Amino acid sequence: MRRAVAAALLASCTSPALADPAPSYAQLLRQALANAPAIAEQAANVRAAQAEARQSRAMPNPMVEAVAENLAIPQTAGSGAERQTTFTITQPLEIGGKRSARIAAGEGNLTTAQARDRQARIAFAADLAIAYATAEAMQDRQKLAADDLGRAREDLRAARALVTAGKEADLRITQANASVAAAIAAEEAAAADTFEALERLSAMAGAATPYTCIDRSLLAVAAPKRVAVGPTLDDPPAVATAVAERNALAAQVRIEQKRSIPDIGLSAGLRRFQGNGDSALVVGVSATIPLFDRNRGNIAAARERANAADARLAAARLEAGAARRVAAARVAAATGRLDAANQGEAAAEEAYRLGRIGYDAGKIPLLELLTIRRALTEARALTIDARLGRVRALAALAQADGQIAFGD
Repeated sequence: MRRAVAAALLASCTSPALADPAPSYAQLLRQALANAPAIAEQAANVRAAQAEARQSRAMPNPMVEAVAENLAIPQTAGSGAERQTTFTITQPLEIGGKRSARIAAGEGNLTTAQARDRQARIAFAADLAIAYATAEAMQDRQKLAADDLGRAREDLRAARALVTAGKEADLRITQANASVAAAIAAEEAAAADTFEALERLSAMAGAATPYTCIDRSLLAVAAPKRVAVGPTLDDPPAVATAVAERNALAAQVRIEQKRSIPDIGLSAGLRRFQGNGDSALVVGVSATIPLFDRNRGNIAAARERANAADARLAAARLEAGAARRVAAARVAAATGRLDAANQGEAAAEEAYRLGRIGYDAGKIPLLELLTIRRALTEARALTIDARLGRVRALAALAQADGQIAFGD
């Protein structure tokens, strides 16, 4: 059953009835940036910040008041104590820059949400590229295991022929059978790894139907000709987010400082005297007195939060510079590793070709052929790992530079 599942996974890209291949990385990236739950969450946060920024520009609502006076006094009590009804409208006034500070804080929160959204998109693209390349690498490893199983079976048939001809001992068949069993186990493990990688890729991309294979390579993408090790001109996403957070908290400090300014209200209304039916206009001014609460605690707390944001910004700048230099060095190392792996694979293929010729001619023993075949499999696996490592390094460099990994 396990071998049947492995064969089905391996044949999924070549059988139209079974295939549900993942789209190319560029197409998958566009789809994921529009549909992935992680990106949808950040987009919702940005829309919420936009709504709050619009709300920060709203004027305070007026207050309507109706007061009936002298209700328990008889009508004959005299004009000085007659019943009165007063209707007033009070409009709060924001003085001392309260409204502008509130608007600045709303805009700062919106800028922070947009910076976080950009950072999340760049990080998501890097993770998606790594997941796509990992699924492709696991698929290549499964194909490699299937090829190795085919070579092991060829070696078994050759060993049986030589034993039948009396040129080898019966032990050679046992050794060849053990090699076939190991190759079967490796293929089953590779099939499970491929299935897991494709499921993770499908979940990350928000695909309704899990992908069964990858038929367009990302591992073969061309590496940049030269990678600069120095810093870039624009702030990387982590630094831009830290700057936005620092500015938003600085705006919050100004809001807390403005809260100690008295609240002013202008009132205008109409008073009606029931005794003679006369009316009079009423105007007034109200103001709070910052006698007991001057908001000093909240101001101090907001300043400390701003100081903490300054410290986070300094740390983000240092970490971003180090991450960029490390990523550039890893790209260079990964490119060199891939070149060496390709040369090693070519040498191992030639060695196996010559070894197989020598074994069929009875000039080398089976154990030596098995060793050569194992070296070929390991060399090809190292090439796959080197290609995956280069994609990881390029994705990390793109993230450090604030760019979409492998984007158009």
